[in-house]
Parts: sequence; structure tokens; C-alpha cells
Amino acid sequence: MNVKNGFWQPSRFAVALLACAMVQGSMALSPNVAAQPNTAESAAPEVGIWYDDTGKGAVEIAPCGSQFCGHIVWLSDPNHENGQPLKDVYNPEPTRRNQPICGLQVLGKLTRQSDGSLDSGWVYDPKVGKAYNAEVRTVGNSQLAVRGYLSLKLLGKTLMWQRAPDNLERCDAPVAARAG
Repeated sequence: MNVKNGFWQPSRFAVALLACAMVQGSMALSPNVAAQPNTAESAAPEVGIWYDDTGKGAVEIAPCGSQFCGHIVWLSDPNHENGQPLKDVYNPEPTRRNQPICGLQVLGKLTRQSDGSLDSGWVYDPKVGKAYNAEVRTVGNSQLAVRGYLSLKLLGKTLMWQRAPDNLERCDAPVAARAG
């Protein structure tokens, strides 16, 4: 255990692991859970499409029952060089490793808190196959602070997402719909 000035300090490995996971993805995944009917606040400021901190992906946040969830709806490079869709090859559950990244649920079980944030949910990074606790809060109309953490928010990392246009060409749309 690393203690400095009487306070516990996370190991560089733990901080690096969390930072890498959050930076690499913000594109999380969980079991492929279908969205429930929209019964949470549909006019919530978090609802909509957001570019992740890398600008290489976009997540649509929407009500899922009484909670909120998010799915990857756009990727700057949705396919490998061979033209095949990117897959969740690092998923800890072997039966899910053949799922396409585009369309995957990336945020889940986010619940409105008394301070206005969404918390008590999860985010999954398909680049490393790890899930983290998640908190989401708006910063003005065009930014979203997405914090991933392990048990304690103090040990987490916050990444800023930018609002994306609603007419973003989606990778999760059927091919015929994209062509038209």
C-alpha cells in the first residue's frame, strides 16, 4: 500500500489501467441488453448523441425503463482493413466476443441522483474487456462529464464528451437506411 502524507495513494498501475480503459473507449459494453420502454425522463439533458473524448466514437444516451443507458451509434472506423465490422474480442464472456462494437450497449443502469447527475451505473470498455462504475453529468448544453471509477469516485477519471449532431450517420442503422 502506498501512503503519502497520511493519505492512501493508488498505484501507478491502477491509475494507468483506469485511465487507459477510459481514454481508449468511453465506448463501453455490457451484456447485450435491449432497451426497455422509455419511462425515464425523455427530456433529460443527457439524452442525445455524444462524441466520446477521442472523437472516434459516438454514444446515444436514452431512457431505458426508469434508468438511462447508452449505445455506440457511430465510429470513425467501424471496420477492420478487411471490411469486417470491429468485434468485442476482449469481452470476458467468450460467447460475446463475436458481437459487433457498433450498436453495443456502452452505458447502463444510470439512475438520476438528487444532485442532478446520473450515477450508480456502469461503463464497459471493449478495448480491454473491463467494466467500471460510472457517473454522468452535463456541463452546459454541449458537454458531458463521464467519470469512470473503481468503487471510489476519488480513484476515477473524468472524460469530457461533446454533443454530436442528431443527424450523424449511424453505423447501427440498416444499410438500406444509410444509403437513403
